[in-house]
Amino acid sequence: MKNKSINYSSSLASIFEGYVEEKRAVGYKYNKGASILRLLDNLYVEQNIKGENLSKEIVLLWTKKKAGEKESTRSARISLVKGVGQYMVRLGYKAYIYPDKATQVDRYHYVPYIFSEAELAKIFTAADNVSYSSVSPVRHLVLPLLFRLLYGCGLRISEALNLKISEVNLKDGILNIRQAKFDKDRLVPMSKSLIERCKKYSRKAHKTYLQNPYFFPSPYGGKYSDKCIYDYFRRFLWSAGISHGGRGHGPRVHDFRHCHAVHCLKKMVKQGEDLTAILPYLSAYLGHVDLRGTQYYLRLTADLYPTIVSAVESSYPNLIPEVTPNERD
Repeated sequence: MKNKSINYSSSLASIFEGYVEEKRAVGYKYNKGASILRLLDNLYVEQNIKGENLSKEIVLLWTKKKAGEKESTRSARISLVKGVGQYMVRLGYKAYIYPDKATQVDRYHYVPYIFSEAELAKIFTAADNVSYSSVSPVRHLVLPLLFRLLYGCGLRISEALNLKISEVNLKDGILNIRQAKFDKDRLVPMSKSLIERCKKYSRKAHKTYLQNPYFFPSPYGGKYSDKCIYDYFRRFLWSAGISHGGRGHGPRVHDFRHCHAVHCLKKMVKQGEDLTAILPYLSAYLGHVDLRGTQYYLRLTADLYPTIVSAVESSYPNLIPEVTPNERD
């Protein structure tokens, strides 16, 4: 996906353009952010605001909650105008910075289900037991590897399904994740066991669908759908004896990603790793836009394994974020 070229026309046009350029210079595609910024630009034009400043009045008008609006949508506007304000202050302009206390939002509307090692083993066994189908001749190869990849690499389901053969480096064991959430690209290394599984899978699966570019080819052309994988996931949960709890309440496919992060952090703490040095690497590995998402996993790890909390806090005070009334961990 190429960077979108958006023209701004308000009195802050050059500042907005500079802000977008700075974001892209550090690796973000920032297409969505640039589009949202266009709305702020339009607001300046509509209000006939002159001068190169960001007033408290315009910030409060911009961040006012709209009828029927999700808090996460409003949060995106708040985050953007706060970032623009900080950018302007750095450049010497006058700008109102939206206060931190007012930006606390419910970023996580669910409690992730963290599978135990025994539960993971049962799920993988259920996937391994999928039989050959003449209608879907590589299904029995796709599912065992796909679910192991979700957990072993902490991938989002869309990232795994969007993988193309050309984006899987079997020689070096690197996944090239393109155009993921927040338009971010990243390289994800695999474990030795996953590399070997991918090699064996590729030798068999890709002979069947020579014209399909996807690493996990659908028998109907293109890639598997999220819904199809979700349906298999439900079957595997049932086979593993894990209660689903109903949509929105029980384990989700995305919980393999949460599980990967929590298990990694648990292992790091037990090995005495320097978490202040490790967290940025884990954040980049997972494709987080900043450290807040990764710190959330640290909070979740502490909640699940309280025996490690004292070890973390004695060496890294304030590293585990506090839970506020607006956070559901």
